[in-house]
Amino acid sequence: VLRDVGRVLAMPYGYVDKICKLVPFNPAHPPTLKEALKAEPELRRLQGEDEQVARLLDMGMRLEGLFRHASTHAAGVVIGDRPLDELVPLYQDPRSEMPATQFSMKYAEAAGLVKFDFLGLKTLTVLARAVEFLEARGVDIDLDRLPLDDPKTFELMGSGETVGVFQLESSGMRDVLRQMQPDCFEDIIALVALYRPGPMDNIPRYIACKHGEEEPDYLHPDIEGILKETFGVMIYQEQVMQIAQVLSGFSLGSADLLRRAMGKKIKAEMEAQRNSFVDGAVARGVNKDQAGQIFEQVDKFAGYGFNKSHAAAYALVAYQTAWLKANYPVEFIAASMTLDLGNTDKLNVFREDLNKLGIELLPPDINDSDVVFSVRAPENGEELGAIRYALAAIKNVGAQAMEQVVAERNANGPFEDVYDFAERVGTKAANKRQLENLIRAGAMDSLDPNRRKLFEGAEILLKTASAAERERAGNQVSLFGGENGMMPAQHDSLPAIEDWLQIERLKQEMDAIGLYISAHPLDGYRGSLERLGVVSPDTLTSSAAGSHPRVAGVFLRKQERTSAKGNRFAFVYLSGIDGEFEVVLFSETLSAARELLESGKPLLMSCEARADGDGVRLSAASVEDLDAAVARVGAGLKVRIAHEDAFSRLKDTIEAGQRGRGQIRLVLDIDKRQTVEVALPGAYAVSAEMRAAISVVPGVVELQDI
Repeated sequence: VLRDVGRVLAMPYGYVDKICKLVPFNPAHPPTLKEALKAEPELRRLQGEDEQVARLLDMGMRLEGLFRHASTHAAGVVIGDRPLDELVPLYQDPRSEMPATQFSMKYAEAAGLVKFDFLGLKTLTVLARAVEFLEARGVDIDLDRLPLDDPKTFELMGSGETVGVFQLESSGMRDVLRQMQPDCFEDIIALVALYRPGPMDNIPRYIACKHGEEEPDYLHPDIEGILKETFGVMIYQEQVMQIAQVLSGFSLGSADLLRRAMGKKIKAEMEAQRNSFVDGAVARGVNKDQAGQIFEQVDKFAGYGFNKSHAAAYALVAYQTAWLKANYPVEFIAASMTLDLGNTDKLNVFREDLNKLGIELLPPDINDSDVVFSVRAPENGEELGAIRYALAAIKNVGAQAMEQVVAERNANGPFEDVYDFAERVGTKAANKRQLENLIRAGAMDSLDPNRRKLFEGAEILLKTASAAERERAGNQVSLFGGENGMMPAQHDSLPAIEDWLQIERLKQEMDAIGLYISAHPLDGYRGSLERLGVVSPDTLTSSAAGSHPRVAGVFLRKQERTSAKGNRFAFVYLSGIDGEFEVVLFSETLSAARELLESGKPLLMSCEARADGDGVRLSAASVEDLDAAVARVGAGLKVRIAHEDAFSRLKDTIEAGQRGRGQIRLVLDIDKRQTVEVALPGAYAVSAEMRAAISVVPGVVELQDI
């Protein structure tokens, strides 16, 4: 309020900011201006000495507590027994077609309106889309009639592999699922209600009682039936009301008033409710002291008790998503990825999940991909099928433009080559930036696999597209019956250049998509990684705490922080063969590794593992160039070349290197069905320098450890 008043009074921003910072900061109990003046002598001094500050504070205190602006509840809808304008004043937000009440929730209720919360959950769209995918392959699913005792669903939950499952996908919730091993729908309802600040403290007790490790405490035999399904743990608001009814003879209305009073914690009201509760229980034969103790227990839990019907509704959606993931993972994950199409971090999480499930993520393809993620049915004895990457998930191409591309392909057939694509799609659906990103992402590989040639020739393709647009606009008709009435096009040639090296190709792919799909920069190092004793961070459990694992990856990004002692440290994120992982680099290691981190080279880290829940947190003791480490243990190198012309120059480069123990093999793909592999005589030191020299020879496509 001080900032708003200061702005109206045209006071300098810096001065008002200084005054605002004198108000004590307490998010749990924000002080009023009167309380702030009482607590802060400097604020009182300014009020007494500066007339402008006194005016600012005076106006602020008069405005404090009033509504600052009109706002609406995200999901609240009210109904009444007659037209609403006869019951409450209404307000029309110009940005919305729906009128809103000028009364807040509390007063709207007092005016006789009933409020409902209609939650617009994107999960419901995920469910609907997954069902559509299944219908397309002839599988009809009625989500409202799913069996609530499906063994595969509870097995999935017990494994904690619930990425994408509504309410159950956070790391903490997944840990609880592994401990709980839910085996009935009631467990999910309880978990949804318990997994919140406050009730969360009761999760260990619920689990221990469920597994027979502790005896449930039902407080009194008369209420055992109420608490039995939750193993003596009071979880739901309905249980509070039922206990008041059964133990103390409260009516339903009185029990609801008790529930509300407990939630508000108003002392005088609570004392009156306590007397009614104890007196009612004593009248029904309960010992007075025991009745008081039960009231204390009920009061303790009622403050954060969850509405069971609310929890059950959430649990049902959680079960439906888990059921789809357990029984139809391809369709479910494709639908989930579509709803997170613009969130690269979430797409990476789903990619790792697909790897664990053995489901292939196919790269984007201009002749096969849809605008959104799509499902490819199982082929050649596959059990699950695959997911085709979405065109609109490629960075900076835009869903609207990709809709035009897909519409053209569906109407007139697949694109025959890159010129055909340019002529038919035009510059409006594929400008230079969009075209370049489609190429970098690999979406044009089915038309021409040489990404560098297409990338460098993007201007030529755009020129082709513009010429086709002008010809269509002029409605030129071919005397020779050219397709669509146009003259057969004469195309400028694309540059005759070698494709990018694999490492550069993948870097471009990562920049355009946000993840590696066609391959991974570490794929060529698999043999050496094994010899170096490199492990996958995913496989490390809490039992690995205290060990010193080696991990390898490509640097993605880092978040630097300053410790309480003033030292710099960083959370470093890397892409490994099995997915993304995090390593902490403390001050000395971070300082020594800065240049390597920014080099873009694959890295090897020697780490220390510390327990972190069921897993471990890694901190790096050292960071080195993976190529240098591989040179120490490498048995040899396989060099894939694009054509025979590269052979002689490559041979000269290799023979100029140092002799050692590594064998070098050259691999040439003659056509799609025939490959020639030649082992060079002698042995060489396969060092980082040797790798670098080989990689720049024209015609070299890929380096792979033997």
